Amino acid sequence: MSVPIKETDGKQLTALSLAALGVVFGDIGTSPLYAIRECFHGEYGIVASAANVLGVLSLIFWALLLIVSVKYLGFILRADNEGEGGILALTALIKPKNVNPRTHQWALVGTGLFAACLMYGDGMITPAISVLSAVEGVQNITPLLRSFVIPATIIILAGLFLLQKRGTAKVGRLFGPIMLLWFCMLAVLGIAQIVQCPQVLAAVFPWHGLRFLLENRLHGFIVLGAVFLAVTGAEAIYADMGHFGKKPIQLVWFLIAFPSLILNYFGQGALLLVRPEEVHHPFYAMVPEWGMIPMVLLATFATIIASQAVITGSFSLTRQAIQMGYLPRLRITHTSSSQMGQIYVGPVNWTLMLCTIGLVLGFQSSSKLAAAYGVAVSATMLITTTLFFVVARNRWSWNRLTAGLLTALFFVVDLPFFGANMSKIFHGAWFALAIAGFFFLVMLTWEQGREILGRKMRNLTPRLEEFLAMLANNPPQRINGQAVFLTRSHDIVPAALMHNLKHNKILHSEVVFLNIRTEEIPRVPNFEKIEAEKVGVGLYRIIAHYGFMEEPKIGTIFALSRSKGVNLEMKTASFFLGREKLSIGEHPEMSRWRSHLFLFLARNAMDAAAFFDIPPDQVIEVGIQLEL
Repeated sequence: MSVPIKETDGKQLTALSLAALGVVFGDIGTSPLYAIRECFHGEYGIVASAANVLGVLSLIFWALLLIVSVKYLGFILRADNEGEGGILALTALIKPKNVNPRTHQWALVGTGLFAACLMYGDGMITPAISVLSAVEGVQNITPLLRSFVIPATIIILAGLFLLQKRGTAKVGRLFGPIMLLWFCMLAVLGIAQIVQCPQVLAAVFPWHGLRFLLENRLHGFIVLGAVFLAVTGAEAIYADMGHFGKKPIQLVWFLIAFPSLILNYFGQGALLLVRPEEVHHPFYAMVPEWGMIPMVLLATFATIIASQAVITGSFSLTRQAIQMGYLPRLRITHTSSSQMGQIYVGPVNWTLMLCTIGLVLGFQSSSKLAAAYGVAVSATMLITTTLFFVVARNRWSWNRLTAGLLTALFFVVDLPFFGANMSKIFHGAWFALAIAGFFFLVMLTWEQGREILGRKMRNLTPRLEEFLAMLANNPPQRINGQAVFLTRSHDIVPAALMHNLKHNKILHSEVVFLNIRTEEIPRVPNFEKIEAEKVGVGLYRIIAHYGFMEEPKIGTIFALSRSKGVNLEMKTASFFLGREKLSIGEHPEMSRWRSHLFLFLARNAMDAAAFFDIPPDQVIEVGIQLEL
């Protein structure tokens, strides 16, 4: 019996590892297209002398080793939230039930939220620089194709975004094999150059990197921003942990991705030691002339896969933000019946497409785009380190010395890279920060606006105990049927019920107060999802608990409620929803311009009936006027 189990586990591990290779390592796997080039040929490029080449290679090697292998795979992956990773999942680990805006915990939660917003900027820049750098390879075939680089890049990117609505489940099966071929080619190209100049292997010794920084001083520090391009994509390792698990990700990194990347970077370095004039594109200079066209095609496919992973990550991030109450409800379309992570969010997709194509048109080359790249990822890594310290201290009860020393080591690596990327603030790096700032403002405005409305709603309606006393003193006429009222709080009577009772003078024989809560964990088991109790004659209270990775649906809630003794009939129940008519008062609690932003978001939010999959012909909306 044990042998088949082992074989099955082995097959499953192989399948997950191959899928992880395509999704998790697509971004970091395409960095060899531009990382070395930007160190020596970019806007801040340094002379490709032997000492500088060895110094840059040493910095890349130790950056990959310390940031990816040690920090993320060794420690950050341990900070999982019920198996899920990513900056929002990490933020949820430190977020208390009730966050006081004046405490340091609120500051940490806000910092984590800003890091999540930075990923939107990354989601725009990654497709632009990746696809553009691959397509630029056609210039190595013949300079006559140079004028086609920008149009071809825009066509590829537009096609990629236009196909998102159809889903990537079928195409996704090819991601793993294509990326496996890509990494194999990285290794082969690198080995071919290393055997011709084996002295390049001396770069594994850290003193070459230290000497590079000491000798070149400010210029060397600025070049760190280009060195950092080799590790962009490392954050995806943590974010995608929930889809594949730790073991497949670790296995693929140490057996395939890490060796292939190191071999290719060292191969480019060996090429530059012999032919330093090839700094304009050392990656394609390693490719023999007969293999140039296949390599450009393979590189283009690899960058499309890397872009797809970032786009899908933006969709997942949006869904988490909606569930956690940081964004208004948006229509989320599932594009696969078998893979829960395959989703599509229209507004996010079109925003990413317009900004990505705008970046290509605005910067015109991957070298100029490289200046805008890196700041989002380096800032996210810095914030991840900070939040990791809090988790290690508060969740794992590490002593201050152990947690502090490890965090200090990570800061020693993260801070110089962050500083080097911030030095490019006026050369494109501002873009990622501006995008993050915009989304951060939107999220804070939405959360604060909903909190203000919730507080005003509580002042307009009685508490449940008061309502029960009102019914006992002045019982209304009851009619047969089931009425479901969605409520923001389990102990507050919804305004829709009070308005219906006030104007119609009737109450259904069975009334259900339904409160849907998003917990600070990714998923809640079905047997823990529903709390149900009878609170009065014909009155029931149901609290549905969902994780921030889940989407609550009324049909599921009804089915689970039956096991708790509340028999609700989906076909005959009436759903009463409050339709809030919002306006801005003379003295709004938020600034007037933020109040207008909130109104815009509220008007464009998906209505509750569609979001929770409530049959529209069973919905009765009750208008409620509120002032911000």
